[in-house]
Amino acid sequence: MKRRYIPILAGILLCTGLQAQTLEQARSMFAKGDYEQAKPVFEKYRKSQPSNANYNYWYGVCCLKTDDAANAVKPLELAVRRRVSGGQLYLGQAYDAVYRFEDAVDCLTEYVAELEKRKKPTDEANEWLEKCRVHLRMLKGTENVCVVDSFVVDKEGFLTTYKLSEESGKLFDYNNFFHATGDHPGTVYETEIGNKIYYSEEGAKGTLDIFSKSKLLNDWSKGTSLPGSINEAGNANYPYVMSDGITIYYASDGDGLGGYDIFVTRYNTNNDTYLVPENVGMPFNSPYNDYMYAIDEFNNLGWFASDRYQPAGKVCIYVFIPNATRQPYNYEAMDTDRLVSLAQLRSLKDTWQGRDESTVEAAQQRLQTALSRKPATERKGDFEFVVDDRRTYSHLTDFQSVKAKQLFQNYQRMQKDYQQQQEKLAGLRTQYAAAKGKQAQAALAPAILDLEKRGLQMTGELDALATHVRNAEIQKEK
Repeated sequence: MKRRYIPILAGILLCTGLQAQTLEQARSMFAKGDYEQAKPVFEKYRKSQPSNANYNYWYGVCCLKTDDAANAVKPLELAVRRRVSGGQLYLGQAYDAVYRFEDAVDCLTEYVAELEKRKKPTDEANEWLEKCRVHLRMLKGTENVCVVDSFVVDKEGFLTTYKLSEESGKLFDYNNFFHATGDHPGTVYETEIGNKIYYSEEGAKGTLDIFSKSKLLNDWSKGTSLPGSINEAGNANYPYVMSDGITIYYASDGDGLGGYDIFVTRYNTNNDTYLVPENVGMPFNSPYNDYMYAIDEFNNLGWFASDRYQPAGKVCIYVFIPNATRQPYNYEAMDTDRLVSLAQLRSLKDTWQGRDESTVEAAQQRLQTALSRKPATERKGDFEFVVDDRRTYSHLTDFQSVKAKQLFQNYQRMQKDYQQQQEKLAGLRTQYAAAKGKQAQAALAPAILDLEKRGLQMTGELDALATHVRNAEIQKEK
């Protein structure tokens, strides 16, 4: 009687996603991509027959697909030696995941040659081969950076771990800054004086894009998508802008080592766009998610987050000493295993070698001071207007001079007009970039040039009026 229920039980196991019990069930789950459920069965069969090529292949692929690449290499190597079809593609991926990039390139190069010889499609293999070549170049360019400490925290609310100086601006979760609800992954960077933000939200393509807004009086301008190639590939998030106002770090899950990678680009004032973004490379990036790179120039400390080697829901915050210029290790003179360890940040103390002990201790002290600093009590104000080195006004009632107050109100109105002009200019520039043909662009050019000229003129007028406001307020005291 029991035998009649065995097929039904097997069907239930397959339908409910429970772990496979037999080789047949495991192979069925493997074909469907249910590698986690199939993996224990293939592991058992591989242990019983260690030299069986198919068992090694199935188990190796399951390890690779379940983020266990270290245990995927040996079984896949055996499968490749036994000529299991397709084994080289997965072995190359496994080598790549454990930073054996030269082996990955060699393996995939041979695989592509075999496919070409057999007149088989090579697109996927060539795509992986190019990725591994890029990763090998990144390993060779691993930056010699001193990482002074790290903290494992919950990913939710991880930004509260960043203790940046007030001079370096502020970081916010999207929901906290905009008082929004729902599961929004975006972050917000606000400049030191609070007059501009850079943030991430869904763009026209349905992916996360980075936008900016400027503050005018009590209101924020309409969000403007950053120009250039920042938002072209995948999701773009986690913006941070340096004090120069033109260097922006952000993370994208488009092209990179894997997941989110950290990129840097700079604003080109000549054509109102950003330069081609550059991957910051290793050790900052990895096959996992790496993001929220920030440089606190006041404290001379850098911060970034990564979920490498972390369980679900956790993230590691790394704090390092920024280099004035990029300083890669000498790849040719180093042991490959040691360089890989440094690229993976397996040991923070290893990154201290070659540096004075006092340098590391001083950075750790700066970090402890930053971590223990209590946030300044913020004054709720309507604006921020610097009068002199001692005073920054935030309410009209702060003005002692009637004349200065009247001049400042004129200044506010001009600021609003200027912002409207800039928004109109940004819209025309967007139309110009999307226009088809020189004739369409030529029709827009005069208006753009006129607004640019007017913008420069208004900038000078605003600066002059601000000076008049300050002088009127200061003269009141004399």
